[in-house]
Amino acid sequence: MSDQPTTPHSEILDAAYQSTEGMVASQGFSEAESLAQVQAELTALQTKSGELADQYLRAKADAENARRRAEDEISKARKFAVESFAESLLPVADSLEAGLIIKDATAEQIREGAQATLRQLIAALERNKVLAIAPAAGTKFDPHQHQAISVVPSEQEANTVVGLLQKGYSIADRVLRPALVTVSAPK
Repeated sequence: MSDQPTTPHSEILDAAYQSTEGMVASQGFSEAESLAQVQAELTALQTKSGELADQYLRAKADAENARRRAEDEISKARKFAVESFAESLLPVADSLEAGLIIKDATAEQIREGAQATLRQLIAALERNKVLAIAPAAGTKFDPHQHQAISVVPSEQEANTVVGLLQKGYSIADRVLRPALVTVSAPK
């Protein structure tokens, strides 16, 4: 067997053959008996190898199926993620449409309708974890939530908010839009 190139399988067979030769010499087995024993061991190893290959293929298929199911769930989650948000905005759209139907509305009625619609919109945003960032004057400037539009001289401590120009918004602790503010200058 030494004239042939070695492979993992031939190395196993060589080892089995050598151990069988040792058994033959020590126990006095005939060559036919030792050959039968080696063939039985080979058959057992081939059966075990087949079982392991089958288990591997099944595990691989299970992993592929789990990956595919997870991708499908992620795809559905992305596709329908805005569903509840859109659903909570429908009453706001209804209110706006109802307000536009009234032809002879007074300025006061339009104002009241706009305020009611704004309250609905704010409530819908808050239900969906969209919260306003509206720092009061004197609040410490936070570059993660605020954007300084200008620096103005002020009696306040340096780097504090002097005025709010536009509210910012965050969703689940992530800033969608920073609040636009003026900031006090260092003295």
